[in-house]
Amino acid sequence: MAILVITGTGTEVGKTVTTAAVAAVAVAGGRSVAVLKPAQTGVGRDEDGDADVVARLSGAVTAWELGRYPEPLAPATAARRAGMAPVRPQEVAEAAAKLAVEHDLVLVEGAGGLLVRFDDEGGTLADAARLLEAPVLVVAPAGLGTLNATELTARELRRRGLDLTGVVVGSWPTPADLASRCNLADLPVVSGAPLLGALPAGAGAYAPAGFRAAAPGWLAPRLGGTWDGAAFTSAFAA
Repeated sequence: MAILVITGTGTEVGKTVTTAAVAAVAVAGGRSVAVLKPAQTGVGRDEDGDADVVARLSGAVTAWELGRYPEPLAPATAARRAGMAPVRPQEVAEAAAKLAVEHDLVLVEGAGGLLVRFDDEGGTLADAARLLEAPVLVVAPAGLGTLNATELTARELRRRGLDLTGVVVGSWPTPADLASRCNLADLPVVSGAPLLGALPAGAGAYAPAGFRAAAPGWLAPRLGGTWDGAAFTSAFAA
């Protein structure tokens, strides 16, 4: 794949760290990588945004933002309150396509969930993925409540004719509670897509060298890693 769209089932589910892991594995495999963050909210002008975090953790990647808004809100709301122009799906698609000309892999990381609005016309990451005809990777939390949000996201992707590549657990807890352990078997069922990885809780705090060394073990071969979903699920079987 030349372009991969990465969305979450909501906010704070490990989407940025998962994006960094996918990027790190691709870079280690000799691929040139760009990460595109269409709309960054809740970050000041001189602070690192999500794309910067991905670049720091994963290595030599091109990091690009299209819009940055100071308040931690949905992009459309943050843009409106700041009196700034919103980012629109067509702009996202055009930027990703441009990056794809010069990179082997472009990772487009959304803000929050799939249907978070970029603009007041209702444009979303799903619209950008449709314009790009790009597959979508869903990042989900491990614990109680994840099944409903993951199934709704998967259903919406299919309703729009989009390709759901798989699901990654963005933060696997230690110790894992009963719900998390049961969800390993249930997430592929409710999503209708394979489980393609599980990142340990706190992975975003790893030193870059340690993060890059460990990343292949968190992702399945389909994402370039060595993670064995069946073995992982069996090890935590409830």
